[in-house]
Amino acid sequence: MVGELAFVGLGLHDDLGISLRGLDEVKRADIVFLELYTSLLPGFSLERLEKASGKTLNLVSRRELEENEAEVLLVAKNHRTVLLVPGDPLIATTHIALRIKAEKRGIKTRVIHGSSVLSAVIGLSGLHNYKFGKSVTIPFPNDTPSETPYSVIAQNRKRGLHTLCLLDIKVEDRRYLSVRDALRELLRVEEKRKKLVVTEGTLVVGISRAGSSEPAVRSGLVRDVLDYDFGEPPHSLVFPGKLHFMEAEALRVLAGAPEK
Repeated sequence: MVGELAFVGLGLHDDLGISLRGLDEVKRADIVFLELYTSLLPGFSLERLEKASGKTLNLVSRRELEENEAEVLLVAKNHRTVLLVPGDPLIATTHIALRIKAEKRGIKTRVIHGSSVLSAVIGLSGLHNYKFGKSVTIPFPNDTPSETPYSVIAQNRKRGLHTLCLLDIKVEDRRYLSVRDALRELLRVEEKRKKLVVTEGTLVVGISRAGSSEPAVRSGLVRDVLDYDFGEPPHSLVFPGKLHFMEAEALRVLAGAPEK
């Protein structure tokens, strides 16, 4: 029997985000694995998805997936196997590495895409997706703040482009970087670099729980967004570059940005 490994996206918020095609893949699989460490799914119900699919979902950790002899690969050698992944399956490099390993071992792989935070956050912001430059992750604070996000924002802005900032998460430790803490980190770097890239007067968009029925979207100056309560995670940030008049109107109407 020839095995295969299908990467199936779960979407952004709960078990209802999986596509009909993805659900069909789960129902037809011999073995189903599930990882929940690459992103947070606040409303996810393991029991509900098991009931809907009629399958047992085997939870795997980052360590288990990154092992050279990962159980997923051993099973997929001779069985129809599915790996359920938050969001869109191949956004995380962990899964790309796993797919490469599978193909090198003669295991056929397929991808059933799901909703991605990249498109969801951009859509909620009201900004034009083709005007975004390089995206970046803002890590958790430490004694020496990372200057990479600051530099990426500066490079994009120089070209008139918007910057999507994903905020660090550690699902297994239940730690999620907030909009407030991410902005504070960028202000710490500003104090050192003094390039006027991220100041209290910089326009920014904060977004939380993209993909849920109740996302929070707020645009304003950094000093004002710092005080806004975005509620439960996950959180994201967008730093606008040069604005088209429609983008400016979208920020005012959809995200409460100031008139000027």
